Amino acid sequence: MSVGLLPYSDYRDSGLPLVGLIPAHWHVRRLRYVSELRVSNVDKHSVDGEQPVRLCNYVDVYKRDVIHSDMPFMNATANQNEISRFRLREGDVLITKDSEDWKDIGVPAYVAGEAPDLVCGYHLAVLRPYGDPMHGHYLYWQFRSSSVQTQLSVSATGVTRFGLSHGAIKDVDVIVPPKSEQAEIAEFLAAYDRRINHFIRAKRRMIELLNEQKQAIIQRAVTRGLDPDVRLKPSGVEWLGDVPEHWVMVPNSAVLKLKKNVVGSAWSEYSLLSLTKKGVILRDMENPEGKFPASFDTYQSIEPNDLIFCLFDIDETPRAVGLANTAGMITGAYTRFSCVDPRMAEYAYLFYLAMDNGKQLKPLYTGLRKVITKSIFLSAKMPLPPLEERQEIIEHVRIATQRINHTIEYTERELSFIREYRTRLIADVVTGKLDVRGVELPALDTVGVTDEWDEDEAEPEELAVDEGTDVAH
Repeated sequence: MSVGLLPYSDYRDSGLPLVGLIPAHWHVRRLRYVSELRVSNVDKHSVDGEQPVRLCNYVDVYKRDVIHSDMPFMNATANQNEISRFRLREGDVLITKDSEDWKDIGVPAYVAGEAPDLVCGYHLAVLRPYGDPMHGHYLYWQFRSSSVQTQLSVSATGVTRFGLSHGAIKDVDVIVPPKSEQAEIAEFLAAYDRRINHFIRAKRRMIELLNEQKQAIIQRAVTRGLDPDVRLKPSGVEWLGDVPEHWVMVPNSAVLKLKKNVVGSAWSEYSLLSLTKKGVILRDMENPEGKFPASFDTYQSIEPNDLIFCLFDIDETPRAVGLANTAGMITGAYTRFSCVDPRMAEYAYLFYLAMDNGKQLKPLYTGLRKVITKSIFLSAKMPLPPLEERQEIIEHVRIATQRINHTIEYTERELSFIREYRTRLIADVVTGKLDVRGVELPALDTVGVTDEWDEDEAEPEELAVDEGTDVAH
């Protein structure tokens, strides 16, 4: 997706180590001199006597990397002064001023178009560029650049929630080209962002279809076996249906053994594990991401071939079952089982992975948090093929999904590369390393492509919820 851009002819030192050289006719300005800052106090509640408003809610910031053509709204009211002060105008830029993740601080959520009729909500701030010398759509891309985001991350304060003071936001250094160039830069980056977003959507859809294919393979193998002509019988289990006639239905208690060993003060001797959509993985403690508790004393030890279940909030949890391949520790909120017969571990995992993929355990849920109690789970039944057939099923699934997994991994690498490319392109263009003046903009040749962001296109959650401990949902 090379755009074949060239540098400017003449440069000078910007005085900013993160930026280096900029075109000789560009300038560096503090944000306070090119844009007004308005920090909203309008919350998502309704108050008698106030006017109803269409509130731009703070959660929209997590749908970054796209300019929204629409926004989700919440019921809210505001007084006339708040409406006047925080109603968005053409070219306004919304940014976050606090977040649970320092990487989200200052990330722009939205750039207002004509007559948006939106009121900026709590947790967001409005940047309203002065008519001269700043163009609002260009300022949006400045805040998408690594140079500005690095400045904001350095200024952020907090431990479990990070925030920016008004002064820290106003003191951000931004690069200011002539206003005519700002408009060209904004138009160029918006065009390439649309193109990249289209590529990302297509690749995500491909991954989604591959995962569906893999899930279908596993579901068929662990509920029907490998013989398409096998005679079936009712399983007697509401959420399972028919199973091969020669399979036996056994309670989980005959297969699984409940275990829990708290690591206590010896937690520093264990590797940290997390239950994710990619299985039970090792966490990087030197470069941590997500939330962590002050102490891991309540975590439990894990051994290879242990089965890990998240038996609460099951429908909302990205992955509710995992098979450990290494020793370590994991949150005590999860339920740990070993298999009575170690040869059962992989088959039991595949069966409950299929059940989790389809969220088929709903009849076992209790309460508002959709919990499966340990006693209910151990009394539930699963189908058990003969040992030799179990091994054949495991091998079949391994071979049938191997190529799919390789394709998914390759596609995910492509997505990683294109995101890196976009980050680099934005940084190079807004700091003048590349000249986009007069460049012909790319045209999307796909019918029906829009800038709209669907809820299911948001970045997928990689990590399951560790009950408010080391991972944020």
